[in-house]
Amino acid sequence: MTWVFFTVGAVILQTFRNAFQSKLSQHVNTSGVTLARFLFAPPIALAYLITLYQFYPVGIPAFDGTFIAYILVSAVMQIVATSLMVVLFKQKNFAVGAGLAKSEALVAAVLGTLFFGSQLTSLGWLGIIIGAVAVFVLSGATRKGQLSLKTILTGLACGGSFALTSLFIREAANQLSVPFPVNTAWGLLWVLCIQTLILSVYISIKEPYVFRQLRCQPALTLAASTTSCFGSVCWFSAMTIQYVAYVKTLGQIEVLTTMVISAVMLKTPVKRHEVAGLVLIAIAAICVMWS
Repeated sequence: MTWVFFTVGAVILQTFRNAFQSKLSQHVNTSGVTLARFLFAPPIALAYLITLYQFYPVGIPAFDGTFIAYILVSAVMQIVATSLMVVLFKQKNFAVGAGLAKSEALVAAVLGTLFFGSQLTSLGWLGIIIGAVAVFVLSGATRKGQLSLKTILTGLACGGSFALTSLFIREAANQLSVPFPVNTAWGLLWVLCIQTLILSVYISIKEPYVFRQLRCQPALTLAASTTSCFGSVCWFSAMTIQYVAYVKTLGQIEVLTTMVISAVMLKTPVKRHEVAGLVLIAIAAICVMWS
């Protein structure tokens, strides 16, 4: 059950990261907020890897063409998925699109079974399907007039891109001839370096002023990078030792924690369809944990 603790840790860290990014977005544009996730992450990931080597007496693994291909695809797909999420932000029915983006778990289950050798149990499939229904209900998509073809396609493309990111990351880590968690740390370092390089080059060419914006917000930028990096450590670790579909289904408890915080601290009323969705998420989480 180690993967459960990693997933819960990832959810907690991701919640903090989202809060830091939300504050940062008041001073920095979308590209800058995205870059803030990665800017200081590579040195943190390197320090994590070096620390692991103090406890695991193994050598540096061979990085063959297959590993590099998996890493490149996963790095690019995560950037694509993030870009599609930004597109969803700009749509009136964003909640519906975001809910469809959370179809990541179901897409990962299907693609993982067809192409990546995932062998899910019947209880696991039940949990994944219930989780997919839950985020659909929470998004409000069941209400009349909430769906549009553009939103459906964008949301599913976003979820599919996130799913492929996770599946290829898992494959890349498992290609290496070193034990867990060293293989996970190497995969994380490669992905973060590539993503930081791609985004930095793009911003340098298209939006160089973004670097000035980030320099004016050093604390928030560092906080976003740090929580994002350690959150990725947890996500990558969980997905290396457990099927991606199970991890992402359990990860949907982020919605539950966010709504609880919103209801308790912000006194936001919880709607009936939200209660139904939260109950379904709880059931889905129990199914995948016991599968």
